[in-house]
Amino acid sequence: MYHHLRSAWQGYVLPMLQRPKRLQVAALCYRGEGDKTEVLIVSSRGTGRWIIPKGWPIRGLTSAQAALQEAWEEAGVRKGRTTGEVIGSYTYKKRKSGWAMLVDTLVYPVAVDDLRDDFPEASERRRKWVPPQKAAELVQEPELQELLRTFRPEAVNPHIT
Repeated sequence: MYHHLRSAWQGYVLPMLQRPKRLQVAALCYRGEGDKTEVLIVSSRGTGRWIIPKGWPIRGLTSAQAALQEAWEEAGVRKGRTTGEVIGSYTYKKRKSGWAMLVDTLVYPVAVDDLRDDFPEASERRRKWVPPQKAAELVQEPELQELLRTFRPEAVNPHIT
């Protein structure tokens, strides 16, 4: 019996616990400057908590382009500009079928030029524009809260990607 438990632990459980974190990309969508800056947050499909648009990397796209794609699918950002430079990252626990895995998320700034009401996940999510400080109060991830608190659009110079 001991041999079977040890074999299961070493062959299955331990590797699951030691595997590397997963990677996602996110879009910090914003409009305005200075005191008029607002960021776009969306509700998650599973729990309804407030997040920024994010998802898995997409084969054939850069990470920044994948973040723009997520902004379209999850928030309706049809056209946006980004520097293509990561402005920060955060880690969160993604829960799936009773398991939780750590996911590192790279954040790209996206200046929103065109926002649509009809987008792929419109019926599954809520979205709203809020000042970055308010967004920091609404999201749960501490590293994302800090990124939102310190976000200044003037510090990024977006071009069309």
